[in-house]
Amino acid sequence: MQRFLAIFERDIRKFLRNPLVVVISLLMPIIYLVILGNSFQGELKNLPLALIDLDNGPYAVRMVEMLRSIEAGPRTIKVIRVADQGQAMSGLKSGEFKAVLVIPRNFSRDVERGVRSEIGLFLDNAENISAASVQSAVLRAMPEIQREFIPVRSERAGVFLREVELYKKIDYDQTLIPGVIIMAIFLGAMSTGAFNMVMDRFLGVEESYFLTPLTKGDIVIGLTASGLLITTILAMLVLLLSSFISGIHLWSMLAPADFLLVVIIIMLSTLGIQGLMFVIMGRINHPRIVGVLAGFLNVIFFFPSGAIYPVESFPRWLKAFSMVNPETYSVHALRAVLFKGVSYYAVRGDLLFLAVFAICSITAGMVLFKRAM
Repeated sequence: MQRFLAIFERDIRKFLRNPLVVVISLLMPIIYLVILGNSFQGELKNLPLALIDLDNGPYAVRMVEMLRSIEAGPRTIKVIRVADQGQAMSGLKSGEFKAVLVIPRNFSRDVERGVRSEIGLFLDNAENISAASVQSAVLRAMPEIQREFIPVRSERAGVFLREVELYKKIDYDQTLIPGVIIMAIFLGAMSTGAFNMVMDRFLGVEESYFLTPLTKGDIVIGLTASGLLITTILAMLVLLLSSFISGIHLWSMLAPADFLLVVIIIMLSTLGIQGLMFVIMGRINHPRIVGVLAGFLNVIFFFPSGAIYPVESFPRWLKAFSMVNPETYSVHALRAVLFKGVSYYAVRGDLLFLAVFAICSITAGMVLFKRAM
């Protein structure tokens, strides 16, 4: 009995000697609840819909009023009036809008005459759940026009919605590929680079660095470079395998320039997360803490990134966090290149953020590493 109590007491003391583990063990379930509970809220909300009204007649005004009522009630959509159709389509391709609704000229006249009237809806089907939600919201508004204004003269009379999908049909599992790549990058960054530094510190190998001419900058940059190589290779293999599993052969669809852009996005994302790991693990000396942190950080960064649930539907505070979350920009850039075939100019904002974040995080990691030595 005494030996049992000795082992029991020793294990309790070891746990309590790591206050970070104790705090994370208490906070992690609460943070999971807050992050996951606000990242998956059922029906999508606040999806930006660009509206182009070329008619401005009474029935077009009524259609807009019905859309506004949906915006104020279920809040599925957020109606944004745009005067120029080219600007609206450019915003749709860049991800600024989820759909563009065009009320054509002579729409009110056609409704008055009781002839077929069409409204155009251009959908960003690279995010098919958002596209389906916007389409459903617009269809909910149209029956009111039918009931209030259109005399039943024939089956061809009425207001009809013509949906136009901008891109080749993409299934839901295929839309998850950018998120899967980002998760592979995160896991690669957690198991290389800074983690190797923690293991060296735990095993006492770090002390031998003082016997060599290596500087602290050499150590951080060397570990970051090795982690970059390993993680980039892992992410590209995950891209290859996930494309085959989901039935979309991205390798045959990507032009050489697009392939290079994907590699750049992966490398910048990896560098940023590698640097962040050095910042977080700069003072950690036990691999157990790294294991606890892994799940904690994955929830914080992955789910608010828009990989599964659109950022526009997040509550305001979580949306603000997603604006500084590097994985948000990685997911957006990968989705745009893989599914939309956009050029560098369409994702240059994402690349700029990732590059600045990588430089800042690696610099901060080097500073904290010096302080920890």
